[in-house]
This record gives sequence, C-alpha cells and structure tokens, in this order.
Amino acid sequence: MKRKKCGICNGFLYEEPLLILENMPSRAQFFPTENMLRKDKGITLKIHQCAFCGVVQLTNKPVSYYKNVIRATSISKEMMLFRKKQFKEFVKKFSLEGKKIIEIGCGSGEFLSIMNGLGVKSYGVEYNKELVEKCLGNNLTVTREFIENENYKLINGPFDGFYILNFLEHLPFPKEFLYGIYNNLTEKSVGIVEVPNFNMIIQKKLLSEFIIDHLFYFTKETLTTTFNFCGFEVIECKEIWHNYIISAIVKKRGKLNLLLFKKHWEKIKIDIENFIEKLKNKKVCIWGAGHQALTVISLLNLSSKIAYIIDSAPFKQNKYTPATHISIVPPEFFYSNPVEGLIIMAGSYSDEVAKIIRKNFNKNIKVAILRNFGLEEIY
Repeated sequence: MKRKKCGICNGFLYEEPLLILENMPSRAQFFPTENMLRKDKGITLKIHQCAFCGVVQLTNKPVSYYKNVIRATSISKEMMLFRKKQFKEFVKKFSLEGKKIIEIGCGSGEFLSIMNGLGVKSYGVEYNKELVEKCLGNNLTVTREFIENENYKLINGPFDGFYILNFLEHLPFPKEFLYGIYNNLTEKSVGIVEVPNFNMIIQKKLLSEFIIDHLFYFTKETLTTTFNFCGFEVIECKEIWHNYIISAIVKKRGKLNLLLFKKHWEKIKIDIENFIEKLKNKKVCIWGAGHQALTVISLLNLSSKIAYIIDSAPFKQNKYTPATHISIVPPEFFYSNPVEGLIIMAGSYSDEVAKIIRKNFNKNIKVAILRNFGLEEIY
C-alpha cells in the first residue's frame, strides 16, 4: 500500500491515523434541506500527522466549496473592534502607509473596509462571485481570483503586505498556495496569517473542532515550520481571541547580502601579500591544511608564493593541496628545510600551534596568525 504524503512538506505521514472519527458531517456549510436528507450521509474523518514537519492533517478529499469559505465574523462587534486595533498597529509598526496591502480570501469585505481607512492602498481577492460583487458595490478594490499554484500572478500585484485570516486550514494544497503568495510580494513584504489554534484544541481536548472543512491543524510550532518551509520568516507568533486563534506576523525571506565577505577578504589578501612582501622573496610556509587554509590558499592564489604546508595529521602528509597543488609535510620537515616566514592557518588551534613554534623552532622566524579580523603578526 502506498504511503500517504504530507500536504505541506511532501514527507510521509505516519501510517496509523491519530484518530478516526465516524459518522461526521460531510460539510460544515450549505446545510441539507428536507428533500436532501436521504442522500446526506455521515463520513469518516482520518486524522494523520506528518512524520517530517509534524503538521496534523486530514487525508479526506476537500469539500467542493473550499475556495468559497464563508465567515460570519462581521456579526461580532467585539471582533471588528479587535481587527481595527490589530490592523492599525500592523500598518504603523511596518510603515505600510501608502503601500499596497492585499487580503487573500476577503469574503464580503468587512475587514477590507477596516484596512481601507488606515492610509494604505487596500486590495482584496475572493473567489465567491456574489461576494466579489458585494465588495465592488461597496467601492472596495476586489478581484475574483484564486491562487491555484506558485506561478499564479495576481492582477494588482506585487504587494507590500498581505493578510490571510482563517483560510489556510481549508486549502488542499497550502504549500503551493503560500508559494503563490510569496511570488506576488515585494522583497520586504510582511503579512498577518491566522489559523485555528491546535495548541488549545489539544490542551482542552476539543474533539468537536475536527471537521471536514479544516484539512490542516496548526500549532504555533508547525505553523512556523510551514512558513519557514515556504520562504517566510516568522517574526511573531502568538495566541489571540480567547486563545482560539494563532496569529503570526511573517516576513518574506530575502537573499542574504554577502558583499561584506568580499570586502573582508580583500583586507585579508592585502595583509597576507604585505607579510610576504616584507620578507623580500624569502621562503614562506603555512601551518595548517584544514579546510579554512585550503580555501584561503585557493581564493588568494598563493600557490606560487608558498614553499610548503605543515600539518600534524599523518593522513595529509606527503600529499598535495587540492586545486593549488602545494606539498604538505610533517612538522619535522621544517628542521631540514627552514623558511623565514610562517603563517598559521589552523582555526581554533592556531594559538596552540604558535606555542609549539615558539618552543621548538627558530626564534628568528617571522610568524603571523590568520584571525577572523585579518593577519596578526605575533613575532
């Protein structure tokens, strides 16, 4: 039997379900009328966990209307006041005034209307045609779209911020959906993501929270893992709304800027070249054939400037450095083939090597240690 795979990381699910729930509702929306009762049957929910990322999930097929999830949060005045405060803090904290922010799955636009009043360029996407028309009737900028895959391009993108509230758990392919969001964002984009709190469901043993509409059940840990896997950093992750909701602020992960490496290595190059130059064409060797030394020798093209390399490890001796082809010799070789300068490149062992040199070798030799900050001449 083929093992089922995780909808988040594509890893394998544990073969045995965590729970099997019989005669469960076949859907949580669109209640049957009297003439539909004969056809309406209960279903079996199988609740699994991924052995790799740990996300708990159903293996059932999604409900047919998963793109058209209906929410009734606008009925709650308390919730609307909470959203006003939350969105205001979000916009202020991340300097989003005048920037483009999109709500993904905006429903009838109740939260979009709040965001609209905060000095941002507010957009929404919704798949339900009737709800889109309602939003447009209220002068909200909403398009009828659904992020089908990672290559989907939203009409008004890219966006500087986004929010997706209690929708992610409904989707049969959340990984591709999140990739799609990522590809519609600017480089420093931030977002609010909220899902039902599985931490609380576990703690309070709320078996009633399992329903076919919710395919995925996230804890703070697994929600963080999911977003890290999909190209985001999780800046903040906390429980809100009487602990029923996990609310995370996420940031699009960008490329590292490693130009500082180049500047740093220019300094090291100058330090080493100056050390060798001061010896006026006299012999210089290196102590250390570890990976750090091999990298430095290759990057700085030192093969023609180094007589040989000393290393205490027998398996390296009487061989050559890869790429640069410098002879590697044991410490005793130094006695019969002395040099005037020595550079120690032994990482955390460099000071220990320096003590050995002071004790056993010619005191007139010029010695330097390659430190993190550059070359340090010690005598």
